[in-house]
Amino acid sequence: MGTRLLLFLPWLLLLLLPSHAVTAFQFTVDDFPDEFTFGAGTAAFQYEGAVAEDGKSPSIWNTFAHSARNPNEDSGDFACDGYHKYKEDVKLIKDIGLTAYRFSISWSRLIPGIQVHAVIYHLDLPQILEDEYGGWLSPRIVDDFTAYADVCFREFGDRVAHWTTILEPNIIAQGFYDIGIAASGHCSYPFGRDCTVGNSSLEPYLYLHYSLLAHSSVVRLYREKYQAVQKGVVGINLYSLCIYALTDSAEDIQATERANDFLCCILHPFLFGDYPESMKKAAGTRLPSFSSYESKLVTGAFDFIGLNHYSSIYASNNPDASKMPVRDQAADVGALFGETRDGQTVTQYRPGRMVDPQGLEHVLKYIREKYGNISIYLQENGRGQIDDGDDDLMDVERIDFLKKYIAGTLKAIRDGANVKGYSVWSLMDMYEIFGGNKAHFGLIRVDFRNPRRQRQPRLSAHWYLTS
Repeated sequence: MGTRLLLFLPWLLLLLLPSHAVTAFQFTVDDFPDEFTFGAGTAAFQYEGAVAEDGKSPSIWNTFAHSARNPNEDSGDFACDGYHKYKEDVKLIKDIGLTAYRFSISWSRLIPGIQVHAVIYHLDLPQILEDEYGGWLSPRIVDDFTAYADVCFREFGDRVAHWTTILEPNIIAQGFYDIGIAASGHCSYPFGRDCTVGNSSLEPYLYLHYSLLAHSSVVRLYREKYQAVQKGVVGINLYSLCIYALTDSAEDIQATERANDFLCCILHPFLFGDYPESMKKAAGTRLPSFSSYESKLVTGAFDFIGLNHYSSIYASNNPDASKMPVRDQAADVGALFGETRDGQTVTQYRPGRMVDPQGLEHVLKYIREKYGNISIYLQENGRGQIDDGDDDLMDVERIDFLKKYIAGTLKAIRDGANVKGYSVWSLMDMYEIFGGNKAHFGLIRVDFRNPRRQRQPRLSAHWYLTS
């Protein structure tokens, strides 16, 4: 097939899509505010490969991916070889027409027309810091992370105006330090599986606390040393779920409020200088307290909030949680979570599940009403599919998903949400934390069976920003 026909084929296919395939509130990019950005994202460990090149030292993810606890068949050592193919990928970014690109800088590697969004820490802590003092579980991480961020600002601040310090500390605390499902796999019995190190009752709160202090220290550094000249902004990333009460009972409504307090626990200190009261009551002395100095440090320590949003979930009261002799962070919430109510599924736990764009609208409204009309960038939202060996270039379902969520974003903006940009996860197929090389989220297909990691834009890449 000739090159010219290959270039035009996606456009023809879009015209031939059945009308029900992309049903949603109709919009075009021109309906969004003038400065609104449309982008896509990658992350260093999941994208780069080149695990031992250019003096890179191991990260906690390199170590975990080579351990028996790695749930994936792949190690991510090669990933999608972005380290060697970045020039090709920059051209693809321009060809798609993205106006923003979100990526992360590898702490263990360091080092016109597209707004650059850089994540300083995307889960890949240098293994040496984990071994030396426990990494994020020690107050020493605050100074080390600030020094690392200082290098990033100094070296790249003339080209990067949007900095995100830390990815998803609110959910990493529970996932990585309570049930231990990913690097560095901390947990304790009976809350985690195959636990060899950790304390599920205490460590999630230590991680959360020192993450907030490290972030706030970095924000202070940037404002005092760089912001006046570089004129950039600094924020932090929050994993968001839409949490619906399972019933209208007072108990379930209160459980939902507690769950939202725990999920938004990093926002509360930024606005009020302390953790939510429900969280302090549930965790007691296991939750570190802010000193007067620390409270002043964290208050107002953000210019924007980055949101990652994929799922919705139902919450109900769990009266048995408070009776447990030893509780982890999950039990402290005092809620049970489920995917269904009256047989109806609302959430997307695995790639390809249900779509709930109203959940995103609900989250944006909740944040605006409880924490004020803060600036928000939607930094991750996307639909994955499991590689079954078939050609998956014609990703009509992904287009339908993206169209509904982008429409939901526009509705939220029209209702008053201060959303500045939307970024698809992901620019291309990468090594996924849960799914390895088999879970595909990319606008661009990567052939992981090919040593050259050949790229091919999917139909969604041609659709994105052309509607």
